[in-house]
Amino acid sequence: MNKQQNSEVSAFLPMLQKGIWLFGIVSWIFGLTDRTIALLSDGYLSAIDIVQLFTASFFFISWLLLSPFLALNSQSQPKEEASS
Repeated sequence: MNKQQNSEVSAFLPMLQKGIWLFGIVSWIFGLTDRTIALLSDGYLSAIDIVQLFTASFFFISWLLLSPFLALNSQSQPKEEASS
């Protein structure tokens, strides 16, 4: 029964990672859209608004690079190909 629990957990964890990552993408897109609308709505471009937009964009790109899909692809390569 312990092996069955281990297999269930090992099957559940990648799905949980992907779900959290996809939820984060939606959240970052909402945040960037909100910042962009706030930046453009008052007709005045301040340096603080622009810095906030660039910072949010940087974190969004960083979040994209944390993709669990990329991690699974790199782990599935054979050791001979990974070392060369």
